[in-house]
Amino acid sequence: MITLIGAAVAPGLALLCYFYLRDNLEPEPISMVVRSFIFGILIAFPVMILQYIIQVEWGFNSVWASSVLSAAIVEEFFKWLVVFLTAYKHVEFNEPYDGIVYAVATSLGFATLENLLYLILNGNTVAIWRSLLPVSSHALFAVWMGYYMGRAKFAGENENRRVFLLFSLFLPMLLHVIYNVIFMSAQYWMMLIIPFMIVLWWLGLKKVHLAHEFGSKNAHNRPQ
Repeated sequence: MITLIGAAVAPGLALLCYFYLRDNLEPEPISMVVRSFIFGILIAFPVMILQYIIQVEWGFNSVWASSVLSAAIVEEFFKWLVVFLTAYKHVEFNEPYDGIVYAVATSLGFATLENLLYLILNGNTVAIWRSLLPVSSHALFAVWMGYYMGRAKFAGENENRRVFLLFSLFLPMLLHVIYNVIFMSAQYWMMLIIPFMIVLWWLGLKKVHLAHEFGSKNAHNRPQ
């Protein structure tokens, strides 16, 4: 059991440490990051309840409905809502990259509990596959969410804050839908998921670089 728990938790913590240590301007308080991670764990329960209601009570139980509506849209909305309500307006959210840190922490909290439940049901023989695909994909969707939240919070006079917030919500949803649709493509999923994940990592790391670049520029423009 200890091995199974370790296999479930390790990928999420490793990815969280990676993105946290990339904060080269002003690292966030560990307590805030842990809090976001715990909130991510906690929202998994209302998400599962709502998914049950959508699929069983409302009858949206087709593969497409469960993959798009009850998985991608519901999960990303709840993660976005947690980051927006608990971190976005917090005083510690004081540079653009912070959005990525808090969004990744929340998403990985959710993904870690989801991973643990999956491994309990299916065993740790799928642990490597789970860490390479579902857990890392949650983190990468969150990079987009956090990047645009950071852009929204530190938007300039000629930039539309609401547009950035909409991007922070709907782009992770779109990426999650694409990810799920790939797995619905039967025998072709392996041919599609590898290039998709490579591109997702490349674009995610590019967003990390852009957030740092925007943060450095924003820091230079602050009054001394």
